[in-house]
Amino acid sequence: MNYPKIGIRPTIDGRWGGVRESLEEKTMAMANAAAKLISEKIKYPDGTPVQCVISPTTIGGGAEAAICEDEFVKANVVATLTVTPCWCYGSETFDMNPKTIKAVWGFNGTERPGAVYLAAVMAAYAQKGLPAFSIYGRDVQDLNDNSIPDDVSQKIIKFAKAAVSVGWMRNKSYVNMGGISMGIAGSYCNESFFQKYLGIRPEWIDLTEVLRRIHLGIFDKDEFSKAYAWVKENCKEGLDVNAGKDLPEIIKKSKVVAPDSDWEFVVKMTIVIRDILFGNKKLGEMGWHEEALGKNAVAGGFQGQRNWTDWLPNGDFAEAILASTFDWNGPKMPTPFATENDTLNGVSMLLGNLISDTAPCFHDVRTYWSPEAVKRVTGKLPSGKAANGFIHLINSGATALDGTGASKDENGNACMKPWWDMKGSDIKACLEATDWCRANFEYFRGGGFSSHFRNVGEMPVTMLRVNIVEGIGPVLQIAEGYTVVLEDEMHNILDVRTDKTWPTTWFVPATTGKGAFKDVYSVMANWGANHGVTVFGHVGGDLITMASMLRIPVSMHNVSEDRVYRPHSWAAFGTDGLESSDYKACNFYGPLYR
Repeated sequence: MNYPKIGIRPTIDGRWGGVRESLEEKTMAMANAAAKLISEKIKYPDGTPVQCVISPTTIGGGAEAAICEDEFVKANVVATLTVTPCWCYGSETFDMNPKTIKAVWGFNGTERPGAVYLAAVMAAYAQKGLPAFSIYGRDVQDLNDNSIPDDVSQKIIKFAKAAVSVGWMRNKSYVNMGGISMGIAGSYCNESFFQKYLGIRPEWIDLTEVLRRIHLGIFDKDEFSKAYAWVKENCKEGLDVNAGKDLPEIIKKSKVVAPDSDWEFVVKMTIVIRDILFGNKKLGEMGWHEEALGKNAVAGGFQGQRNWTDWLPNGDFAEAILASTFDWNGPKMPTPFATENDTLNGVSMLLGNLISDTAPCFHDVRTYWSPEAVKRVTGKLPSGKAANGFIHLINSGATALDGTGASKDENGNACMKPWWDMKGSDIKACLEATDWCRANFEYFRGGGFSSHFRNVGEMPVTMLRVNIVEGIGPVLQIAEGYTVVLEDEMHNILDVRTDKTWPTTWFVPATTGKGAFKDVYSVMANWGANHGVTVFGHVGGDLITMASMLRIPVSMHNVSEDRVYRPHSWAAFGTDGLESSDYKACNFYGPLYR
């Protein structure tokens, strides 16, 4: 794989005869230190360390800048970090490639004016219409100090993580499986948005392709046997809400797969969907060469309701397992895969996964529970983080099993982990915290199984959602907060009011007392769609950084100003009212791939 890389550009004062020679060692030391930091701290989604490419020469002018650029083009450099301890010649040394994401680290030292170059080159970038991130340490360092201060390191990591996430998406595909689900606006794939803002190629697959592969046996039979045995051993069945019901004839005659064959069908379906997304060389060995290639996917979604689910087992198992950090083969990279093919929630899953390295959990943003309403219904007031109300996040059957919160960190706290850190005990705990309820035939005539769990631990999470608004374009919503655990009786009373077979997460956003975060109710009232995504950790600041690279404005967030990191030129659009300046800057610069 030709990984997206960070290019390190060591710029230098071009005057030979003492000045340049005296700075070569220090400048290259900064470049090597930055590359080492990035490769040690950041991983690609497949778990390998992020790769950096250092210019073959320090850059004192346009000729050496061109040499560097030639190397970077061959290496698939998607972002550049220019580093310098000294004055350099701004527009002669800067990265002028309009397709790369840019940052500059100017050394804060008194011996040489690295800060002066940083300011000069930021002015040049602004004048040329090339947004760039500014990195400058708060404290003065001695020239022989080759360490990276904490504040500088945080900005380098934030920049590099967001930049390689942008690069990871480029030239890949979002696979729409099926058509529009129940008139959900997000199910309408806006191909212009995918192409211009994300660099992603939208593709469409008719759902008959899944049936074709199942009926013609276009899947690895040995893997199916392994997967089916794993499911029977680890996926315990839960409540069957259909038991004892006298169902209408229209429902009875619509189920064409026998209930005792549902598991076999949904396991095959999961393998087939994965192969459509990513390919499988085993299919080539079987003679199915086109199918073996896959669609070069980075994400996708499954329409399901209703053309599929009115007669065939639903996609809940496939959606939940694909998005989880494990399956029958052990730990694996999660796949952002959207219920009801809500493409905008699929994008939200993708952005959240790339930034957090954890499984993206798909939710209906279902109900706001005020303390008063909880008291009326249960006879008790909620307490702790839930005391001022909470939001019921629940999906119609499919959410990544990591969302149980059953994994534990080194201190025994509930967490969600990158797939490469998932242990056997974590996987077992997530499976044990989940049961699989037979789908409600009144909603899903074709049957299937829904992942059913209750979040079992308090965790820091970030909820996000991309929306498209006429007259503006795409916007991003972010709400950092916590999952909360309600006492059993309260949980049981509230949970069954929606659907007792679906996975539940109780979410409390952090409130600020103003705007969309005045209180918990305000967050619910300002949310832009019926769906949202949670990922582990408070990563709102990182999402804001990546959104600025993509030129997607953030319409609401509760991230403190000291954690907001955008290109330096954003300040020219206004420093009092950062939300407004973000909109202005994104509108002016336009989408990344326009």
